[in-house]
Amino acid sequence: MYLAAIPQIAHDLVTTPARVSMSIASYFIGLGAGQLFYGPVLDRYGRKRPLYAGLLLYVFAAIGCVAANTVEVLIALRLLQGLGGCVAQVDAIAMVRDFFPVEDSSRIISMLILILGVSPLLAPTVGGIVAATLGWQWIFLLLAIIAVAIMLIVFRYLPEGHQPDPGISLKPRRIIASFLAILEDPQFCTYALAGAFSFCGLFVYVAGSPIIFMDMFHVSARTYGGIFALLSIGFIGGNQANIWLSRRHQDRRLFRIALYCQALVAIVFEVAVLNGAGLTTTIVLLLYLSCAGLTYPNAAAIAMAPFSRNAGSASALLGFLQLGVGAVASAGVGLLNSRTSLPIVSLMSATTLIGLAIFLVGQGRAARQRHEIS
Repeated sequence: MYLAAIPQIAHDLVTTPARVSMSIASYFIGLGAGQLFYGPVLDRYGRKRPLYAGLLLYVFAAIGCVAANTVEVLIALRLLQGLGGCVAQVDAIAMVRDFFPVEDSSRIISMLILILGVSPLLAPTVGGIVAATLGWQWIFLLLAIIAVAIMLIVFRYLPEGHQPDPGISLKPRRIIASFLAILEDPQFCTYALAGAFSFCGLFVYVAGSPIIFMDMFHVSARTYGGIFALLSIGFIGGNQANIWLSRRHQDRRLFRIALYCQALVAIVFEVAVLNGAGLTTTIVLLLYLSCAGLTYPNAAAIAMAPFSRNAGSASALLGFLQLGVGAVASAGVGLLNSRTSLPIVSLMSATTLIGLAIFLVGQGRAARQRHEIS
């Protein structure tokens, strides 16, 4: 919601938009790192109580952002917001495994992302309007209000998907051993990492889009919101196409084809930028994000398939890898202090090609594991 307000925030805090974009990266870092904590906690104490605790931290951090007077304080508070809010992502993916059979996981995750997709579709537009009329501080107040509303809805309507399991240890050594055991699963490791690098191009785009559209092409905050909404349709459309395609094709085949297409689109986009691409050429991002919308749910479903009792821990590790890789990549936008689109597009291409390389190397090992189990 505050992407469109980044220039305004930079002006008020006497800094640069690239520096403010570090608060996006810090949020992603918190969103990823916190999942390692919440995964075992959700398996031990059930799905709802940890959710309340995490969302309360999110609310208090959002209120703190309103009073931030330096960019360093904003970056730190966004880190805390991510640490609190990440419980929702772990919980949602774990409950897909709680409530639905493995063969339906990809379709259900795509449906979840349809709902989640409404926020990136509307948020920059709404945030731009709020920032223009009330000021950027009201964006964080609105986020706090939304989180409180979510807690009330969860309390009233969400069933408990997983009963507390006292047998799940919260000792650091046992938690680390559990995560290592999950990582040793070839299917999880291959698809979680390949999916993470494919998906993190979206994070780079989110962090870099204000620089591309507002700094380079000088569009207004409201126009930026409209462009962002248009491009978000690509990601949401890819997810929704996956619901239909997953009924007719295997998850692994869909993931492979989408990953190949994403790599090809990334290379084409970088060549276009090197040759002086204008604003209209950025429509290629629509295709790139559509591919990401296909790779994400299939990678998540395939990675989570081998796990049941420790689904919370597997979901946490999956989210940590996806968001951790995305956070590091999106931090590159701020660290490079990008003034043109080339470093941003190069990061998107590099992460996609790394994901493809991981998949090509690991798919054979994962296939042998499936053959041995069968």
